[in-house]
Amino acid sequence: METLKYKGFIGSIEAELDDDTLYGKVLGLDKKTLITYEGKTLTELKKDFKNAIDDYIEHCKENGLEFHKSYSGSFNIRIPVDLHARIAAMAQSEGISLNAFVKESLMRAVM
Repeated sequence: METLKYKGFIGSIEAELDDDTLYGKVLGLDKKTLITYEGKTLTELKKDFKNAIDDYIEHCKENGLEFHKSYSGSFNIRIPVDLHARIAAMAQSEGISLNAFVKESLMRAVM
């Protein structure tokens, strides 16, 4: 999937075939925040994406709100207790934290 990137935000690129419109939304934001954009061309879509991000940041600054970028780098995962215990034991045997073990495992999986 192709995405747009700007100031630490990541946005989707979608197409509405019925009216030849491109559109998207910023990915990875909290549930209360929705930022969308659109355009008839890719150039228009990119411009509206950047404008939407700039507007969001300005709105947050003007209202004393903390703004959230796409994907904070932190997420929770629910796994069975026995798997948790096995992973923790493996991390300990390698002399690294559970977080470091999971991070390294995920990096190997996506590389």
